Parts: sequence; structure tokens; C-alpha cells
Amino acid sequence: MAKLLLLHLLAVLSIALTSHAAQYFVGDTSGWDISSNLDTWPDDKVFKVGDVLVFSYSASNSVTEVTKQNFDTCNISNPLKTYSNGNTTVTLSAPGDRYFVSGNRLYCFGGMKLHVHVPADEVASPIGSPQAQPSATGTPLPVQPSSKSNKPSANIPTSSGISSYGRSNSVVVAFVSFMASYLLWMVQA
Repeated sequence: MAKLLLLHLLAVLSIALTSHAAQYFVGDTSGWDISSNLDTWPDDKVFKVGDVLVFSYSASNSVTEVTKQNFDTCNISNPLKTYSNGNTTVTLSAPGDRYFVSGNRLYCFGGMKLHVHVPADEVASPIGSPQAQPSATGTPLPVQPSSKSNKPSANIPTSSGISSYGRSNSVVVAFVSFMASYLLWMVQA
């Protein structure tokens, strides 16, 4: 019975400690709205596969997922997906770029559109991936500064990146599960 209890504890801990998807409320407190500064909203966020975007908007609006070309031109005539329930969640299920615009084309032209980049997991890169090569002239290439903040403090989700079952909550869940298993074991003994 002790081995079963230990196995149960290890299983719960492994699940609990690996569940760390964040939930981001698009536009923060303003939501998916023309008054939100959606152009800069993602700048201090590092999105990961499994994270969830939450779009909150009025019934007179909608969210349309489009291609990059349609994003740039606010073309909503050929959407990838359209959401109109007022409270939409979109899971970032793969690395890459995602493009969202307002279903109201005039709002899109007014800046109500969002580009989200989900970087590929560095651990999953192929073994034979190409390495950067020095320039042919032997002079170092100029370094272009990034427009995005790369400070660790800026990469930690704040109120707009709330963990669904974050690491601290997961440890609590694992501990409660362990205690319940222990109590069941004590009752049976």
C-alpha cells in the first residue's frame, strides 16, 4: 500500500508541477475594445504554447482570426475563424504568429487588431539546426536593438497573465491530494 501511495504522489506532483499555462486578458481591464492600446499590449508578454487569450467584448463586436496579409489590410472577408459570443478564449496551441482583428472593419483600421507571436520551444529545436555564421568579410555584423523589452521582470505575467493552475496552486493541489490519499490509507489500515 505504501508503494501505491508513493506512486500516486509522484503522479500528482508531476502533473501539478508541469501545468503552468497562463491566461492573458486581451487589452487588460479595457478588454477587446477600440479604446485599448492593442498595438503595444503584447510587448511585455512572452507567450508560450498552451497559454490562453481571453477576449472580452460587447455584443456589438466580434473577434476574427485572419492571415497576416488580411491583418495588414483589415480584410475580414476570408476569416480563419470568427468569434462573436462576447467572451472568447483562444488557446495558443502551436508556435508561430496569430493575427486577430475586430469584426468591424472600421475598428480594425482604428487599431483594434492584435498580433501574437508564440516562440518555438528552444528545447524542441532539431539537433542539426543551422548556426549563425560570421560575415564573409570577417567584420562583425551590426547588432540591431530589439524594440521589445527583454528584461526578466517584464516577462513575468502580471494581472493580465494569470496562471490557470500555476506552480504554487499546483503544489497545494498535490499536497491536498497526498493528504487525502494518506488519510484513506490510514482508515484502511
